[in-house]
Amino acid sequence: MSSGKEIGLTVRKEENFSDWYGQLVLKSGLADYGSTKGALILRPYGYSIWESIREIFDKYLKDTGHENGFLPVMIPEALLKKEEEHFKGFNSEVFWVTRAGTNNLSESLALRPTSETIAYWAFARWISSYRDLPLKINFWNSALRAEIKATKPLIRNSEFLWQEGHTVHESSEDAQKEVNLILGLYKKLIEEYLAIPVRQGLKSNQEKFVGAVSTASLESLMGDGRALQMATSHHLGQNFSKPFEIKYLGRDNTEQYAWQTSWGTSWRLIGAVAMIHGDNKGLILPPKIAPIQVIIIPIHKKADEGLVKEHTKYVLMDLEKANIRARIDERDEYTAGWKFNDWELRGVPLRINVGPKDIEKSKLEISRRDTREKITIGRNELVQTICSLLNQIQNDLYTKAKEFLSSNTTPAFDFETFKKIISEKGGFITARWCGRDFCETQIKEQTGADIRIIPEDDDSIMENIECVFCRQKPSVRVLFARAY
Repeated sequence: MSSGKEIGLTVRKEENFSDWYGQLVLKSGLADYGSTKGALILRPYGYSIWESIREIFDKYLKDTGHENGFLPVMIPEALLKKEEEHFKGFNSEVFWVTRAGTNNLSESLALRPTSETIAYWAFARWISSYRDLPLKINFWNSALRAEIKATKPLIRNSEFLWQEGHTVHESSEDAQKEVNLILGLYKKLIEEYLAIPVRQGLKSNQEKFVGAVSTASLESLMGDGRALQMATSHHLGQNFSKPFEIKYLGRDNTEQYAWQTSWGTSWRLIGAVAMIHGDNKGLILPPKIAPIQVIIIPIHKKADEGLVKEHTKYVLMDLEKANIRARIDERDEYTAGWKFNDWELRGVPLRINVGPKDIEKSKLEISRRDTREKITIGRNELVQTICSLLNQIQNDLYTKAKEFLSSNTTPAFDFETFKKIISEKGGFITARWCGRDFCETQIKEQTGADIRIIPEDDDSIMENIECVFCRQKPSVRVLFARAY
């Protein structure tokens, strides 16, 4: 893979997607590799995108009655073992701390792969009555998992930024309402702000979160036809409240075990934006989350320098008054052409070129990053045009991604067709499944495709439709794909 020192991308998206993506993340300034395998450094440009995502979703949560908290990163081994099923699910991914300085610890400490155990240990002490419910807490933190064999920047890393929510309720029905609410908020974030269409549904029993009664998921399709799990929301039932003794005195004056949910998404959302919208010139950022929505490039010779730079400042002031995130590229050591390529690589939605002739004619040249179309407008049309173009780019990116998702979702009615589609085209395959673990496992072993979701728009059992693998009846429609 490239070291990132060469200017521009040297691999085409359609020829080697993996190398293209790796270069894109590094050269656009999103992130860099850490000093250990699987570690990633999120650079300021990438972190500012994460800040936008966090700000948007954090407001959603607070508007719906959730509060933020903080959890320690180290978990005693005995606490993890309290929920054996959950512990086994993460055992192979856990990093352990066994020494403090030169002293061996009396008990190993796990670096959290997720926070159920430490959170629920605390919840059991905080909850005593129905008056304490619902408890709805979110944590913005990092998680650590031993993803050291197959890593991918922002998609699979040993440590990653995410948010994880944990809630406690009086009833299973209340918990299910929470699951649905949160999945809806995730969908709004991903589709309206990241311009990424998603498919919504439930995971199969094999694919659901370890310890959950059910897992609802949002799935999308990356530019290479592989699926990516964008966010999940889990109904935990009483599977954690019983081993952790999370009880409350009910309205009927009897002691009851609580009902719980957990849910989360991570910085893989940034990776998804790059994979779906990026092209062979670099990133293409949806305007709503772009750290810089408009870059202003002064173009001048020495004699015109003062005039042009002064005018660009007035352009910047007008944009900032309209709450448009804009910046002037004042790096005189680089040519205008070099700057054009650099900001294309970084995916800034719009570029304004300002030269002496433009000033003389009271005109401005605007260039769209997504279509590379150039538009000349009157100076007095600036703010109105920029606002309109930013909205249009946001909508166009979503429409293009939705068309890609639709054209790469293919039905298969028999297993031979299934294998042909997955090997030659990829994408989502919509097919019928009998519900047996055997068929699910065989399909995955023979094709590398697993059940991504049982779509919510059609989860009914069809008595007269055969399973794509075993040909038995009845069956349910599911979406298969090879996935990250």
